[in-house]
Amino acid sequence: MKPFMDKDFLLDTDTAKVLYHEHAAKMPIIDYHCHINPMEIAKDKQYGTITEIWLGGKTQDGGYFGDHYKWRLMRSNGVQEDLITGDADPEEKFVAWAGTLPKAIGNPLYHWTHLELQRYFGVTEPLSEKNAREVYRHCNEILQKSDMSVRGIIEKSNVKLICTTDDPIDSLEAHELIKADPTCKVAVLPAFRPDKAMRIDKPEFSAYMDQLEKVSGITIDSMEALRKAMYSRIEYFEAHGCRVSDHGLDRVLCEIATEEELDEILRKGRAKEPVSVKEYEAFHTALLLACAKAYAEKHWVMQLHFGCIRNNSSKYYKLFGADTGYDAMNDGTQAQNLAGFLDLLEKEDALPRTILYSLNPADNGVIATVMGAFQTNAEVPGKIQIGSAWWFNDHKYGMQQQMTDLMDLGVIGNFVGMLTDSRSYLSYTRHEYFRRILCSMFGHLVENGEYPNDMETLGKIVEDISYNNTLRYFRFDEIIK
Repeated sequence: MKPFMDKDFLLDTDTAKVLYHEHAAKMPIIDYHCHINPMEIAKDKQYGTITEIWLGGKTQDGGYFGDHYKWRLMRSNGVQEDLITGDADPEEKFVAWAGTLPKAIGNPLYHWTHLELQRYFGVTEPLSEKNAREVYRHCNEILQKSDMSVRGIIEKSNVKLICTTDDPIDSLEAHELIKADPTCKVAVLPAFRPDKAMRIDKPEFSAYMDQLEKVSGITIDSMEALRKAMYSRIEYFEAHGCRVSDHGLDRVLCEIATEEELDEILRKGRAKEPVSVKEYEAFHTALLLACAKAYAEKHWVMQLHFGCIRNNSSKYYKLFGADTGYDAMNDGTQAQNLAGFLDLLEKEDALPRTILYSLNPADNGVIATVMGAFQTNAEVPGKIQIGSAWWFNDHKYGMQQQMTDLMDLGVIGNFVGMLTDSRSYLSYTRHEYFRRILCSMFGHLVENGEYPNDMETLGKIVEDISYNNTLRYFRFDEIIK
């Protein structure tokens, strides 16, 4: 019997152990997609309790922040909402989480929790209700140390660069403060996330256009004016070091409309008149095409996240808002629209470096085969990527499946690897989790005679997937010297 989560956790062959310990483990981290608040880095926030950094709760303005992965699991265990997002005592919330964990056999949260306890707090025993209060007090004591501030955690994790997720109307004040602070050792760049500008079907669209007008200085009275306003914000982000965009889509769209039709759709949205599904799809397609062309011009990376249906419980969406644990996989078809959208851009030589993520793992084959049709004469190996196993898929099997599909249908040696997609500064252990799984998969191929025992080549591939590919693909090598 192997020990519980020891140094060779998930490494079940000799080859895997060498690949991980001598290659993957030493590589720094680039977290090119996450949801952390950059102002917390600017202010070098110090957390008061493990509950705050792990579980979160209410914000001062009545909203909610925290790890909705954990919230969802606690609800599935019958924990009352007061102990999840409510006003219960932080220690009692932690105990409720600890009581949930032992039942979550095989869940990635079980592994992530214990990796974080081991790496940041020196706790090696399994967490449960029995030791919860003792672990709670121990972790809180550790969090008060000067090297456990937000920046301290980042430095401990060997993180070299972080891309946050920022709205086009954001002032990027936090990024300016970080850049001007010589004591901050990590590079923190914004990522352009224009979802609100795309959702003309939402009641908030008109008010959002008012805000976009204000920050861009452009009156948005036509589709062309909207394109110009978005381009002005892309240039603003470019001036603040942005190299990447991110789009959250319900599904991939490719609906074409005339300029006159688009102007009328925009007029309806600005007047708060309802738009049809087809009109929304045409508007979304047109604005995303315009953004993608700008990304290609700026040599940015475009990330498309799709295959999600959000806020499925209307009752609790009204109470808690978005990103609180009520989303699910979508099962809509993606192939024709995805291929059509990429083709529209390629025909104009305006296809940017693109990473495609689907929340539905059944789409892996679709993504891998569609992207293979758009790699010709690319300026970088693996110009179109299938993104790492995302959200409901970033567990052991999901990562294995995503990488297996990539190996079956593409070139895994060009893969840009893992990201946290997290709101927690302790989540950098997800990179370790991914790297261990990667090394385990390669180890099995070698020891099963399916790949030569060429440790020089394999070691370089592991190091590239862990860090080097990301450095080059996003052009971060121009920033990190």
